[in-house]
Amino acid sequence: MQACNFLSRVVNSTKPNVRSFSRTLGAMVKVGDKVPSVDLFEDSPANKINTGELTTGKKVIFFGVPGAFTPGCSKTHLPGYISGADSLKAEQGVDEIVCVSVNDPFVMSAWGKEHGAAGKVRMLADPAGLFASALDVNIDLPPLGGVRSKRYSMVVENGEVKELNIEPDGTGLSCSLANNIGKK
Repeated sequence: MQACNFLSRVVNSTKPNVRSFSRTLGAMVKVGDKVPSVDLFEDSPANKINTGELTTGKKVIFFGVPGAFTPGCSKTHLPGYISGADSLKAEQGVDEIVCVSVNDPFVMSAWGKEHGAAGKVRMLADPAGLFASALDVNIDLPPLGGVRSKRYSMVVENGEVKELNIEPDGTGLSCSLANNIGKK
């Protein structure tokens, strides 16, 4: 496994309003940025969850995966967050853990049910890849159907990115795993 470049510096400057988040092309999200305000979907297209609202006043872990039901995501990434959820919440004060993938909400819901994610990890769909694009962590993976999300994890406190772990190759399983959260 490749080592991860942990982006853990603290930035104390004025950031864009969450609702008017914009990013220069090619400028990847970084520690100190406000999380973009994007609608994701839980269980169905009718249940919108806004990322800006979700993170207001909370400590939330987001982890992005290239695709639901894919081998690395199903055997390692998601199960690690499910099994570590109680510990992350109790020991690190995490309010919510969110898995995001460029899939439809029905697929994300089924994947979460198959792995027993209920009450531990929220399964949110980014069907058009808007959240991945806003973070600039999108990656073109033709074998998975085209544009997907790089594999990453980030800790967001009250809307601000406090910790960011992006896999160096975009898809590996090293720094973005649950057991690396809070290890700087």
